[in-house]
Amino acid sequence: MSGKTYFAHETACIDDAVTIGTNTKIWHFSHIMSGSAIGADCNVGQNVVIGPDVAIGNGCKIQNNVSVYKGVTLEDDVFCGPSMVFTNVFNPRANIRRMDEARPTRIKKGASLGANSTIVCGTTIGCYAFVGAGAVVTRDVPDHALVFGNPARLKGWVCRCGEKLNTDLACPACGEKYIRIDAGLKLAD
Repeated sequence: MSGKTYFAHETACIDDAVTIGTNTKIWHFSHIMSGSAIGADCNVGQNVVIGPDVAIGNGCKIQNNVSVYKGVTLEDDVFCGPSMVFTNVFNPRANIRRMDEARPTRIKKGASLGANSTIVCGTTIGCYAFVGAGAVVTRDVPDHALVFGNPARLKGWVCRCGEKLNTDLACPACGEKYIRIDAGLKLAD
């Protein structure tokens, strides 16, 4: 593996026409399919499938047993918890080919998707949003939103550092303050 700037375990399967960034690690029994691009400093856990034609930003962490299907885009610093699920076709049938109906899903910068959560295709998860473990996301999630349940519902707001904000939209851990905007929250000036 001379000349490679990333690590791939010997059991990982990496197809041709794949781009993998510097210092990215790909672990046991994972498969990176053709046309996919993974940024720098990512960690791809055991038994992960990526692609084909998936875009993953820098600094992402994809835990064990996650499949990132065609149509899914992960921006920088996204966390995908163990065994969380992306769908790519809204109404699949085994006997009807519908891959041409795949709906795009976008996970924005810094978002966290909890273990065993399900992200239904066609949704966007906002910047620094936090999807709780086991949640089923059926609609867009605003920036900095905390959602959980089935279906996932807004339960509060979170800071960039991942802590739940108080009622004044201030972080008790780092002190950052936020204001409401149409797309959720943003840092106060």
